[in-house]
Amino acid sequence: MSEDKQKLLIVEDDPGLQKQLRWSFDAYEVLVAGDRESALALIRRHEPAVVTMDLGLPPDPDGASEGFATLEQILALAPDTKVIVLTGQHDHTNAVKAISMGAYDFNQKPFDPEMLGLIIKRAFYLHALQQDNRRMHQSTVESPLSGIISRDPGMAKVCRNVEKVAPSNATVMMLGESGTGKEVLVKALHQLSTRHEKRLMAINCAAIPEHLLESELFGYEKGAFTGAAKQTLGKIECADGGTFFLDEVGDLPMPLQAKLLRFLQERVIERVGGRTEIPVDVRIVCATHQKLKDLIETGRFREDLYYRLSEIVVMIPPLRDRMGDPTMLAHHFKNKFCEQNGRPSMTFSTDALVAIANYDWPGNVREMENCVKRAVIMADASQISGEDLGLPSDLGAPINLRQVREEAEYKALVKVLASAEGNIVKAAELLGVSRPTLYDLMNRHGLKQG
Repeated sequence: MSEDKQKLLIVEDDPGLQKQLRWSFDAYEVLVAGDRESALALIRRHEPAVVTMDLGLPPDPDGASEGFATLEQILALAPDTKVIVLTGQHDHTNAVKAISMGAYDFNQKPFDPEMLGLIIKRAFYLHALQQDNRRMHQSTVESPLSGIISRDPGMAKVCRNVEKVAPSNATVMMLGESGTGKEVLVKALHQLSTRHEKRLMAINCAAIPEHLLESELFGYEKGAFTGAAKQTLGKIECADGGTFFLDEVGDLPMPLQAKLLRFLQERVIERVGGRTEIPVDVRIVCATHQKLKDLIETGRFREDLYYRLSEIVVMIPPLRDRMGDPTMLAHHFKNKFCEQNGRPSMTFSTDALVAIANYDWPGNVREMENCVKRAVIMADASQISGEDLGLPSDLGAPINLRQVREEAEYKALVKVLASAEGNIVKAAELLGVSRPTLYDLMNRHGLKQG
């Protein structure tokens, strides 16, 4: 059966009608079920977009009770499924009831293949439109900040927290590994704040030599030191009315930590070589990949400064902990760099997608971006392989859902049986299953009582 064919489920207990429907709609991948149980099994396994269904199913072939029960369960399992109910000429009441329960449409028996074919075709089209609309809606709703591409619940929470704190003047500390997107979040925080019309100034404390950092932060007066030919404003003063971003604040030297603390307390600065206190209205946002509490314990970071800077703390999860984000970001960067480099549309091979999903990404999003960019430029074919990405070749096989489920089930059983000290009644209660079910699970996984 071609994988390109759309899946159509026919729920019909009459073998003759089954054969007729299958023959009439051979343009689709036709799945056939003769009762409720087999229909629900096919829904779970294949998730067909469209279902045609006779209401008269066993054990009530002359009535509609089993058909209505089947319809209800299909829509509970897959609410977007378009169910077309086939009814007799005098079953108008049942047809209306089916529509009120959520069926997409109905068609009378004996069916006209051409008419029913049009209804089915329209149902597939509507289903596809709704799926596209949902994907577009999710891409905007689940990524509330511009520049953040994620479907991970942890990152969605980070985005919501940034949205909440943005309108305030609270000092914000972004904590996370290098390459997780701290700078993108800071820019979003500024754009969402009431200060967005003023400047966002940034300085990397790790990138500027210590003897120059003070003048970069606070500015200097003419003649303050050799080469100071004119008065120069510091980054903090330039950000007046806006936002000042201290990146890698964990690398700030101790003498400057004391001066930054004074600024945070008094909201005034003194330029190097100056004597005048200058008031500055600026919102401070800082970020670091270091563990500041560890630096406090070793005497490399002031505890009082830490509490001044951490009025609101935003923890950014690493890429390896963001559910589904590695492959999603890989597709995003692939499309971006294909367009930039004038390459035709490229795809990832199966082994490449497996490698992307299983790799730890110690460099996070920045490493991912560089890796995909290199692959797009250097790949010889239109398909990017795992070798093109330069990732380790021993990153495991594609995910097997049954294997994952069985491993999780085994671990849960072992944990609960240990905590219940082998008491089957107590273990069954903790797991929320009956004792016979628990015995079956134990036998399946080779676990013995006690």
